[in-house]
Amino acid sequence: MAGLSEQKIRIAGTVSQSVVDGPGLRFVVFTQGCPHRCPGCHNPETHDFAAGGEASAEALLAAMDKNPLLMGATISGGEPVCQAAALLPFARAVVSRGKDVVLFTGYTFEELLEKQREDESLGELLRCVRLVIDGRFELERRDLTLRFRGSCNQRVLDMPASLREGAAVWAQGYQPLADSDS
Repeated sequence: MAGLSEQKIRIAGTVSQSVVDGPGLRFVVFTQGCPHRCPGCHNPETHDFAAGGEASAEALLAAMDKNPLLMGATISGGEPVCQAAALLPFARAVVSRGKDVVLFTGYTFEELLEKQREDESLGELLRCVRLVIDGRFELERRDLTLRFRGSCNQRVLDMPASLREGAAVWAQGYQPLADSDS
């Protein structure tokens, strides 16, 4: 694994096994730093860009590799998009192991398309992602019945299909109900 990246990822922490941060059993990386600071955020301790610690892609992969039953990795936050270049080697290595990547972001898919025009590493990171849960958490739209989302404005998107179409494509099985306002 040597030589993946010299760049460190600022993280708030990791969870070695989770079933609530994406489909299947997942390794979760919580990035540190978030510009959104959504009221009612589930992880407010991740907002400060100077807090947390640093980890290498190699160290995260070594921790993930300890469990062969994992379906993949989830990158959450904080706001992972703020560290796209540092996260890219980790995401690529996860995919190269035959696992998938789920990304939680406060940015909408439409905002991500705009941001990737100025950040090539973000575009490359998005191409490694299978599912993205997008949009800022909105306390007034909180819904505890939603899988992998905190508020009904957030979407679970099929990232490869969305990138192909150039528009948000809901992941199969996660579409909102017909009477939903999302």
